[in-house]
Amino acid sequence: MAEPVLGTIQTDLSGQTALVTGASRGIGRAIALSLGRCGARVACVARDAAKLAETVDAIRATGGEADAWTCDVTDGPKINELVDQVVAKYGGLQILVNNAGITRDTLLPRMEDAQWDEVILTNLRSTFLFTRAATLVMMRARYGRVINMASVSGLVGNPGQANYAASKAGIIGFTKTVAREFAGRNMTVNAVAPGFITTDMTAALGELVNEEVKKRIPAKRLGRPEEIAEAVLFLASRAAGYITGQVLTIDGGMTA
Repeated sequence: MAEPVLGTIQTDLSGQTALVTGASRGIGRAIALSLGRCGARVACVARDAAKLAETVDAIRATGGEADAWTCDVTDGPKINELVDQVVAKYGGLQILVNNAGITRDTLLPRMEDAQWDEVILTNLRSTFLFTRAATLVMMRARYGRVINMASVSGLVGNPGQANYAASKAGIIGFTKTVAREFAGRNMTVNAVAPGFITTDMTAALGELVNEEVKKRIPAKRLGRPEEIAEAVLFLASRAAGYITGQVLTIDGGMTA
């Protein structure tokens, strides 16, 4: 099967600043690289400083501008401070991608309180905190693009992922509500719901599980992080100005 052609979406993001959470690996890294390729200054946020530095170096290696911020994405005051620092450094903030996320999978009877809380805090609370801080800046400028990373698990559920699915379903409801609040200020808020993508999370499932998953996908393959990044790039562009409150599902037809 031929590999998909990637890196073909072109949009001029020169002069714009993008903040990407979870930018140290997988989908977040691919998104940060795509935004940088199209001229955005990219504020890369994650907890892993070493991996984050690799993302920043990769953006700079292609002539882009990027800096790293390590942050606990569940800490409200720290996030407010971080957004202020980004705005002070770059002069504004036009694009926010809430991508940070974790899994702590187990069936509900065995799920511990800490496993529930950690996933909800990292996935859902961080989306709220970064969006609240960033939209204060965007409102003043009367322009902004917010893209939240949901999941097909938040649409149809998945055994062993009650915490993860709840966090992603919450992101979808949050996205639709905030989109309505800011639509009149030239700000869009959308969600992307990936299916099974080749990341560290899916690699941890093992080859046998991934082969079984492929049988459930009409496209007969897992998606690539770059394919998610291409969709985010479009939603971040000025061309997507009349698209808001939507959930773009990218799953090879699995939920069709």
